[in-house]
Amino acid sequence: MKAKKDNVLMWVGICAIVYLVVQVLFYNINIMIIDGLDGRDVGGEYDRELTSVGDRKTQEGAGGWIMPVIFELLPPIAGFLAVSVIRSLFIFKEAPTPANLFGGVKEMFESIKNSFKTSGN
Repeated sequence: MKAKKDNVLMWVGICAIVYLVVQVLFYNINIMIIDGLDGRDVGGEYDRELTSVGDRKTQEGAGGWIMPVIFELLPPIAGFLAVSVIRSLFIFKEAPTPANLFGGVKEMFESIKNSFKTSGN
């Protein structure tokens, strides 16, 4: 809406699809990295059951406790960056600088914070 585009819903759909596709790709890349670091196929040890409690079996071997943190944060961050690049290049038609990629994040959080306020009347 800030860019005054007519087809806002189309861009929202495109960005949602790109975000999900990038996340799936990065989850698959994470599994390949785990396989490569440990030299074995993680298989069923990584994909736990819905009723199981606990962390995935990635803390043994290379990386210790930091690798599971990276593996959990990398897909959402990569999806966010992919959508930011689309927003910057195709919607706003600006250069992909850090200010353009992360612009509007502060306003988004302020809007979320203000949505929880209630009127005194």
